[in-house]
Amino acid sequence: MSSIDYTIIGIYLTTIVFIGLYMQRKASQGIDSYFLGNRKLPLWALASSGMSSNLDISGTMIIAALIYALGAKGFYIELRGGVTLIMAFLMIYMGKWNRRSGAMTLAEWMELRFGKGTQGKAARLVAAVSAIIMTVAMVTYFALGGGKFLDTFLGIENYLGLPSEFWAATLLISVAMIYTVASGLYGVVWTDVFQGFLIFTAIAYMAVKAFGITLPDEFTISLPMMESAGGGFHRFSTTLKEWTSVIPTSSLSIDQYSQYSIYNLFGVAIMFYLMKVILEGSGGTGNYMLQRYFAARDDREAGLLSAFWVFLLSFRWVFIGAIAVIGVSLGTKISDPELVLPEVVGTLPTGIKGFLVAGLMAAGMSTFDSTVNAGAAYWVKDIYKLYINPEATEKKMMFHSYLASILIVVFGLGLMLVFKNINSIWGWITMSIGSGLLMPMLLRWYWSRMNGWGFVWGTLSGMVAAIVFKAMAPEGVTEYAMFAVAISASLLGTVLGTLLTDPTDDTTLARFYRNTRPFGSWGRFKAQLSSEDISAIDAENRRDIFSTFLAVPWQVVFFLFMMSLMFKTWWNVTVLGITLVVLSIMLYFSWFRHLSTEVKIKG
Repeated sequence: MSSIDYTIIGIYLTTIVFIGLYMQRKASQGIDSYFLGNRKLPLWALASSGMSSNLDISGTMIIAALIYALGAKGFYIELRGGVTLIMAFLMIYMGKWNRRSGAMTLAEWMELRFGKGTQGKAARLVAAVSAIIMTVAMVTYFALGGGKFLDTFLGIENYLGLPSEFWAATLLISVAMIYTVASGLYGVVWTDVFQGFLIFTAIAYMAVKAFGITLPDEFTISLPMMESAGGGFHRFSTTLKEWTSVIPTSSLSIDQYSQYSIYNLFGVAIMFYLMKVILEGSGGTGNYMLQRYFAARDDREAGLLSAFWVFLLSFRWVFIGAIAVIGVSLGTKISDPELVLPEVVGTLPTGIKGFLVAGLMAAGMSTFDSTVNAGAAYWVKDIYKLYINPEATEKKMMFHSYLASILIVVFGLGLMLVFKNINSIWGWITMSIGSGLLMPMLLRWYWSRMNGWGFVWGTLSGMVAAIVFKAMAPEGVTEYAMFAVAISASLLGTVLGTLLTDPTDDTTLARFYRNTRPFGSWGRFKAQLSSEDISAIDAENRRDIFSTFLAVPWQVVFFLFMMSLMFKTWWNVTVLGITLVVLSIMLYFSWFRHLSTEVKIKG
């Protein structure tokens, strides 16, 4: 890069740190201010922050690699997490259910559901610990992608026996840490809003550039090979028609020695990915995304927040499609698919390159800051305050929030030295260790008999199974095999842990149902309400269930439509566009026009 590019990046980094430090005064008012922005942050800012947080460098590099290598079909692989299809569930009902709880963290939510006795405290502790473990894993994932990307441009040397990617990641994370630690959610949200402008400018530029490219009818792409086959990368031929097809097939014909051959049973993989999405969406995510809903002011705002979030996030697929198109046009310049993004950025002219690198650094830091802020909240609220120092002052808790953020990052950077492939760690996070949490997270909403011990043993069983299987599994094991092991273990642990222990007391369950009003086996608690309240709840639940069946395909079609614009496959654009309009109209009548009507319990 030239001095102009470095100057642009320097100005960006200085500005982002200044904004974060400026927000420190508001964030330091107290713990609620630090982690939730006193629930006074505007909807559009929360949605913009959420969108920016979803556009991380690592995820963008993975998805760009999959779309480059597999074309439009790579989209379906990222149903496992990169499409963030759980937004459809958050938009319709899961967002408002979580907001109604009044909790600050998922762990705090556990006491609302399971009580303040032993089982509630145990569930809260396990939820906090598992969330912190996931946060460390996510920091590792961000560091690996961010380091791999920045190292391409910064030319950092190996030092102290550590690779250059490690030092590049350390630089990126250190800057993000300054404003994240100082300003909490206030700094996270407002720096994300600023970074969002950079990101959208980058998207617009790449879209225009890609739109002017016409790909040949036949071309080659590069795929990574298994270590058992000698490693490295080999080139394989494909056609434009096949590459741009948005119709999923039952199987793919990827070379058996390629690392991507795990996706050859394509129909089976998609089935597992969809199952994972449905379970995760119906159970409610526990990561940084949920923090935005805890910070929402009412049910209507939770719904509108999600809708605006999805709209903004759709432009990610314009960017991904543009990167893939430009990557294919570069031909043999691309070897490692995971380097498609930095290779494409490297071809840009001086000034534009610096701006794009700054924009992608913004994407990386916006995801990192949200994750670390949410992870620190679990330590402060659910472990330190609850078990170590119940009498802790606001000042003490603020200090520990800073300390927790730093330690999470240190452990995440350390694990970066263990993992070498971004896709492998992402697959493990989303389809293995993350899947170990799905069944207890799901059943806690819908099965009233489930107790805190069910959550504890379900979570522990799933996470231990995921970690052990990863350590023992041979090279090339499929992601859906990891998914099946983790989810089976967590389901067994949840059911046995629940049925072999005493149920949660009825007072706690009645209060929980009255506040959140979920679907499921809550009949005897619903019966305690007035007939008018029951009728209103039933009507709301019917609308929400029906609307969810519309929202899931709506989000998929929306994203595929945006990506197809970059492929210039006009038949796909037309069909997807018509489908999108029809689904949008149906959602308007089944969901949007009812947003102003929040069910109020009178009795």
